[in-house]
Amino acid sequence: MQENHAGRPLQPGDRAPNVVLDAITRQGKVAIDDFRGQKPVLVGLFRGLHCPFCRRQIAAMAELTDALQEKGIDSLTVVNTPIDRARLYFRYHPLPNLLAASDPERVSHRAFGLPNLQFTEDENEWPRKVSMNTVMSMRIDMPGELPAPMDPMAASEFLDKADGYEITEDDEQMIATGHGQLVGEFLLDRDGVVRWCFTEVEEDGRHMFGGPAPREVMSAASNMAV
Repeated sequence: MQENHAGRPLQPGDRAPNVVLDAITRQGKVAIDDFRGQKPVLVGLFRGLHCPFCRRQIAAMAELTDALQEKGIDSLTVVNTPIDRARLYFRYHPLPNLLAASDPERVSHRAFGLPNLQFTEDENEWPRKVSMNTVMSMRIDMPGELPAPMDPMAASEFLDKADGYEITEDDEQMIATGHGQLVGEFLLDRDGVVRWCFTEVEEDGRHMFGGPAPREVMSAASNMAV
């Protein structure tokens, strides 16, 4: 596998590298090359399951599985969570037809060019560094889930409580090294070339803690020649 050295997330026209990971929702391994030459695939690279925003993005991506498969497109969800912890979570929170893989070292995130954001006291250098003042000035607006727009920390705490999610030692280890990991979704054609992407890097971080609208994903899928 070759890592991305361009200093940016992969863009449409870039060839995705191969990544081999432990499968969560089945036995064995899963690799990007499993799809190459076979089918297009939507690859979602997320923070660990400790991130309530990512849990919701994973569920949203899983809801599109059937619609994508009707267009001949597979899906692969990658989480920065150790395999045993991830398998336990999905055992109690199953998502039909979800193909998920564990990447506790965030190998795939680096390979696809997604930075691990450093939180600083007062320095902003997007997408490498962001100050805590900047983070705390953000407002997460999730009608129906949050009682009002909240800063990311308060929103995360509220959603974890609403979900009954308890942070484990495994989660704490992932948070310690990848709390600032930026995430994204990449639609690859059957040759493994990126045809569409959505990442938190774009728009100077205005996409942080959110995902693409389902219609945006399906529009990209419809434009893909399968």
